[in-house]
Amino acid sequence: MARGRRGDLPLRANSTKDLAMKKMHTLIKIILTIGLLGLFACADPASTERTASNETDSRPNILLILADDLGYSDLGIFGGEINTPNLDALAGAGKILTNFHVGPTCSPTRAMLLSGADSHRAGLGTMNGLWSEEQKGKPGYEGFLNKQIVTFVRLLRESGYHTYMAGKWQLGYKEGYYPPDRGFEQAFWLKHGGASHFSDMRGILERDAGAYWAENRERLEKLPEDFYSSVNLTDKLIEYIDENRADGKPFFAYGAYTAPHWPLQAPQEYIDKYEGVYAGGYDAIRAERIKRMRAAGLIKEGQTPAPRHPEWPAWEELTDEQRKMEVRRMQLYAAMVDALDANIGRLIQYLKDVGEYENTFILFFSDNGAEGNNPHDLGTNPVWVPANFDNSYENMGKPGSYVSTGPGWAHVSNTPFHMYKGFPTQGGLVSPAIVAFPERIEANARSDAFITILDVAPTLLELANVSHPAPAFQGRRVHPLVGKSFYPHLADGQTTVHGPEHVYGLELFNRRMILQDNWKLLWNNKPWGKGGWALYNLAEDVGEQNDLAQSRPDKLDEMLTLWEQYVEDNDVFVFPELKIRFTNGKNHYEAN
Repeated sequence: MARGRRGDLPLRANSTKDLAMKKMHTLIKIILTIGLLGLFACADPASTERTASNETDSRPNILLILADDLGYSDLGIFGGEINTPNLDALAGAGKILTNFHVGPTCSPTRAMLLSGADSHRAGLGTMNGLWSEEQKGKPGYEGFLNKQIVTFVRLLRESGYHTYMAGKWQLGYKEGYYPPDRGFEQAFWLKHGGASHFSDMRGILERDAGAYWAENRERLEKLPEDFYSSVNLTDKLIEYIDENRADGKPFFAYGAYTAPHWPLQAPQEYIDKYEGVYAGGYDAIRAERIKRMRAAGLIKEGQTPAPRHPEWPAWEELTDEQRKMEVRRMQLYAAMVDALDANIGRLIQYLKDVGEYENTFILFFSDNGAEGNNPHDLGTNPVWVPANFDNSYENMGKPGSYVSTGPGWAHVSNTPFHMYKGFPTQGGLVSPAIVAFPERIEANARSDAFITILDVAPTLLELANVSHPAPAFQGRRVHPLVGKSFYPHLADGQTTVHGPEHVYGLELFNRRMILQDNWKLLWNNKPWGKGGWALYNLAEDVGEQNDLAQSRPDKLDEMLTLWEQYVEDNDVFVFPELKIRFTNGKNHYEAN
């Protein structure tokens, strides 16, 4: 029964007096409506628009910063020796997330980030461009962010947010799948997975030799002569935010930086800062990181970091010339991270200067672990790169060079974990993450809660007070969010984000993983794995070295059941004949 405002007495709508009053109220509403319509008809449309736009939306701004191929221990706050004062300060103003899981490579992570759905559901179960032409169109092949999802960016924009992007896209390679098609109001973007960090616009594959940079829908013919990726991407985000700052609307800004992704290139002043820092080699630098991480509690008592894989050359096995080149590689990598940090600091300082920082939720993380694979193996690169780039010691790090760090330094960057980008090992999946939101999230704090890339979209939508429309959006069916908001954990003291029953699964390049409550089922191809299932207890074995598959057959069966359910739920297709070509620093392999 309906209740009135005066106590709990029921409303009466059947008396003669009540009916008369209702008619009078209706007549008054009609007269007022006609009068208001007349006023609006005579009003200046522009002034009406200004009045509406000047109404302040109190919802928070959101700044999402994504590093490209940054390792877990590279930042100072995570144990690294690289100079990262701005990200360290951001951590001091908020929380570090020590157990934040992403995908094993760039575009699958980005697909899960923007969609809130598993990478297979979102269209990035494979990576467009890595497979042969004859595999296109077969089950399991897509390689772009499909239309069976709706990005949280689109939802934010439709709810009144400005939506800006600067950086790497890699989620669609034709009209209809570009950033403006997926919710971005303003976007300065790189179409493919990487390019020169300078103005020469050189791509990283022969077929994409000319890098595809665009602003909104217009492809750019050239970049500014003094272009450097981390600098100019920051400039663009500041420009976009500043253009509309006066209208009172909140913004979502996505800084999809391309550093420190290969080719390793940096301004000379940053390179000079790391002269000689890495002369001690892999083991010496890693030992110092381990010492700092243990002191900070990032490596817990009793946990043993993963040892160097026997397929990788040890520092002592290298010639003097090889060591010289290796030192230079890590010097360039550190310079890129330092430059990235400096420009993130510039972006945060801008927000403080214009009074937006206090109402901005900031989330920083890396899209996967540090890179240890050899990009010279991709496509026609074994021939194209030597013929078209100058990788001499004197030219390394400059325009026209094309080098990467390799497995030895990736092992250092991903301390204390096993392996690197491209693998569903902890070294490929655990990202250094920082979150800050003044006065809402505790400062100088840390969270060890298990959080995944799939939890980001629900978190940002909750902050914006926006609901996800699944199962349908604008006449098409869309997949629902599968993660969970971690904002209550950050701000309201909720102890965990996921319960012990939560399952996180991944598959890429036939490599597979299922994780539940610190138990991990892992399949890696030889020689990196045994070409079969391995079982690890991550609470005791952070380095994934003690395979319990034989000693715990009960748990193995339980995890295999979870894997089969994950495959069914996400339409996972494992290519039975997929071959992966790679280099370990000494030898070339082809493995199923």
